[in-house]
Amino acid sequence: MAPTGRAALLAALGSLPVGIWEPGWTGIIAVNAPLAVACACDYALAAPVRRLGLSRSGDTSVRLGETADVTLTVSNPSRRPLRARVRDGWPPSSWQPGTEVAASRHRVVIPPGERRRLMTRLRPTRRGDRRADRVTVRSYGPLGLFFRQGTHQVPWTVRVLPPFTSRKHLPSKLARLRELDGRTSVLTRGEGTEFDSLREYVPGDDTRSIDWRATARQSAVAVRTWRPERDRHILLVLDTGRTSAGRVGDAPRLDASMDAALLLAALASRAGDRVDLLAYDRRLRALVQGRSARDVLPSLVNAMATLEPELVETDARGLTATALRSAPRRSLIVLLTTLDAAPVEEALLPVLAGLTRRHTVLLASVADPHIARMAGARGDVDAVYEAAAAAQAHAERDRTADQLRRHGVTVVDAVPEELAPALADAYLALKSAGRL
Repeated sequence: MAPTGRAALLAALGSLPVGIWEPGWTGIIAVNAPLAVACACDYALAAPVRRLGLSRSGDTSVRLGETADVTLTVSNPSRRPLRARVRDGWPPSSWQPGTEVAASRHRVVIPPGERRRLMTRLRPTRRGDRRADRVTVRSYGPLGLFFRQGTHQVPWTVRVLPPFTSRKHLPSKLARLRELDGRTSVLTRGEGTEFDSLREYVPGDDTRSIDWRATARQSAVAVRTWRPERDRHILLVLDTGRTSAGRVGDAPRLDASMDAALLLAALASRAGDRVDLLAYDRRLRALVQGRSARDVLPSLVNAMATLEPELVETDARGLTATALRSAPRRSLIVLLTTLDAAPVEEALLPVLAGLTRRHTVLLASVADPHIARMAGARGDVDAVYEAAAAAQAHAERDRTADQLRRHGVTVVDAVPEELAPALADAYLALKSAGRL
């Protein structure tokens, strides 16, 4: 309990006539005694805080950049009306900077025996779990001179999911997939390696697809149609080591890798392939296996929500061994990691043969767009030096990518905005070529 600013102001105003007309103890008592009685009565009439009933309801998950509404229900079981200010405490990253005070503080008046719902709107700025902190209630008396204050623990968790901004590319990639599957009118036959059906020859068909045995049994020339392989296994491997913590723009590289992995998972599941996820640095951080096409994307998003880059060097040997255990049969293994020369040459290349011997390997890396801007800089000495440094960095990444390609690895190197569609195109190219 404590006096409010209103009580202090009344005491200050009362000291002025005391100092002018009746300085001394008599004047002080004459002014402050009624004020003290008023404060005591105000405190006695304030609703008790400890007996309040509080509960929560509302959203339990939200995509990064969107809003979540959490409702706090306050019940007043006492016989006095509750006039209160309520602070609903959450971590600072639950709101945009500068909006916490307006979003987390509420004024409420609750008659005896009734309840009110207070809505707290969250707009998180980081992925992961946001857990509610204490709820602080400050109950005022009818005169606003004194207040009671107490805190309540009302647990609630909102999981902030990856934003999946690359889903805007999904319709165009699905259209390309339908072309490969032969379900769209095109001038060429459906590409792929799995036999689908026979149909009559039309001008423009590849003569190598003519089925001569079927043609001999009927009066028209028959050609084979094909479709891309289905029910293939794809293992997405997220490197969560220190290189994934490097920031590109406003987000770490890990976030761009997640976005690309989600687009590929959505596309592959629509294509009839099975998608698993593995996140690793020096130990296993997340594993999603055996999900159906309907459940795979929600499962991946939920598993990625709490992943954070670890400031440790990735154990490439342990990552490879874990990937081989997770993919016992031939699969497409998509490594979302760095193209920096040192980690690749010293850690990944020595153990890469174990993967490429049994699986098709695709490596996707996030490039820094700032380096591309530096490469085009001119005008003064500093800009020329920056351009030279950028050219050297490009040459080093190209040399590392060439080393990987010589080991049979397909390499995708793109800036964050282009990585997801580039990775999806690489998957479709492998699928159409029958390399999955």
